[in-house]
Amino acid sequence: MIAADDRRIQYTGRIDFSDPKKPRFWAPGVYLTARFRGTYCDIVVNDEVLWGNSHNYIEIAIDDKKPFRIQTKEKINTVRVADGLANGPHTITVTKDTEAGIGYLEFVGFRCAGLLAPPKLPRHKLEFIGDSISSGTGSDTSEKPCNTGQWYDQHNAYMSYGATTARLLGAQAHLSAVAGIGLTHSCCNMKVVMPQVFDRINFQDNGPKWDLRKYQPDAVTVCLGQNDGQIDPTAFADAYIAFIKQLRSDYPRAQIVLLNSPMGDSGLVAYQKLNLTKVVERAKREGDPRVHAFFFSQSFNGGCGGHPNVEQHQQIAGELSAYLKQLLKW
Repeated sequence: MIAADDRRIQYTGRIDFSDPKKPRFWAPGVYLTARFRGTYCDIVVNDEVLWGNSHNYIEIAIDDKKPFRIQTKEKINTVRVADGLANGPHTITVTKDTEAGIGYLEFVGFRCAGLLAPPKLPRHKLEFIGDSISSGTGSDTSEKPCNTGQWYDQHNAYMSYGATTARLLGAQAHLSAVAGIGLTHSCCNMKVVMPQVFDRINFQDNGPKWDLRKYQPDAVTVCLGQNDGQIDPTAFADAYIAFIKQLRSDYPRAQIVLLNSPMGDSGLVAYQKLNLTKVVERAKREGDPRVHAFFFSQSFNGGCGGHPNVEQHQQIAGELSAYLKQLLKW
């Protein structure tokens, strides 16, 4: 058993290390990477089992093999995620596929023949702020079709556009995304909006605080507004400018890129293109030249509830990664 506090395990994302033997994380897309030797590997992970019945999904990627999802079954889970491998070095990445509203995971450790020195962390860093789209909600119907099972059964943060964009660009990634959340108004009886909880590990107003100095992205994208709808343009602009100033205080050197909703209908897309352009112009007038807007080529609604599906997330990532590569000169 190799415990979670072994220094050869790399962690990326908003993680509560209050108990280093059980690092706890809520956000979608939080991931850990390690290199192990031998023919097999088990992971040991605890699930909050929120509401007594919510079980998180986890993505496992080993070497260059096709990633696969597993779901926890118990409060304490020991899962064999690799077996029958060649007897040599292997790299494993473990990612939380489900979002904060399904509860936390605690990583307890690996069971394997032994760990090796970890791979070098990518130098570049990206952060993707958003709602259910950025979380990968409704994208993966490989196991359960839409409108079957639980509402989170089709979540896949590993294959979301943000995580994919980061892999395409060889960067670290944080997905600061919550299903249903908005800039000024959230859906589904949610009482908070993103600017209120952006500094929290679990994106709850009473949750533990995240030290934003720990992760300074080269660029941060903001994909909010699907849940706000076409509100008064002045209120929209004022709220967005305030959030941009909040982000600039947190990330003094980052490029900030505002995105239109990839699942928006024609009316919302037109509204966002017009008003996000005005927000960027205003931000520049007010002295912040590192604010930009990027608009996707189309709407993507092939997944559940009109969300993008996995294949469409890859298309979105292709467009966004090409833009960021040019913007950041990577």
